[in-house]
Amino acid sequence: MFKLDKVRYKNIISVDDLIIKANETTCIVGESGSGKTTFLKLLNHMVNYSRGTITYRGEDLKNLDPVLLRREVIMLPQTPVIFPGSVRDNLLIGLTFSGKEPVDDNRLLEEMKNAGLNKSLDEEAEPLSGGEKQRLALIRVMLMEPGVLLLDEPTSALDEGTELQIIEYVNNYLRSKEKTLILVTHSRELAKSMGDRLINVNKGIVTAVEEVA
Repeated sequence: MFKLDKVRYKNIISVDDLIIKANETTCIVGESGSGKTTFLKLLNHMVNYSRGTITYRGEDLKNLDPVLLRREVIMLPQTPVIFPGSVRDNLLIGLTFSGKEPVDDNRLLEEMKNAGLNKSLDEEAEPLSGGEKQRLALIRVMLMEPGVLLLDEPTSALDEGTELQIIEYVNNYLRSKEKTLILVTHSRELAKSMGDRLINVNKGIVTAVEEVA
């Protein structure tokens, strides 16, 4: 899915040679401030690397339209954007941005149940808690069905029980849709439970890639 060759971004990221495979879950682990989020941003060209080459499906990222790329490779930040309006408005706005048809309320309620978001579609989104906002934003990007999902600490505001429910929700989605997930997490335990491969980042340097047994 991605190939990185001698990639450098300022003095923050250094990747000599890395392949991220399609239809797998790749987890990025490392200490806080090690460059994990910046690494994720490189993959949908939210930051412009200064040296080297990144290809997506064999195409050089710098030759691709960034807007079209970000409809296919969607990143969900740790603190997601919540738009003015209702829960329904926030769930559907991603489909609007990506030029896709809206889905009906039954589909929205089904996804909310699967993600453990027990709210009314007509409820205002802004007063939701941090964990509820994370789940709302996660459902929004799932509905868009991107080819690659980039998640930055998607369960950081959740308790352990809800975290496990979200992991199951994401995994079921990936299996059913044959999608690629690249996930930043501080937890090696979470990475090993979800991931097919682990990427270790240490002070901006990709130090190892290991398969999960």
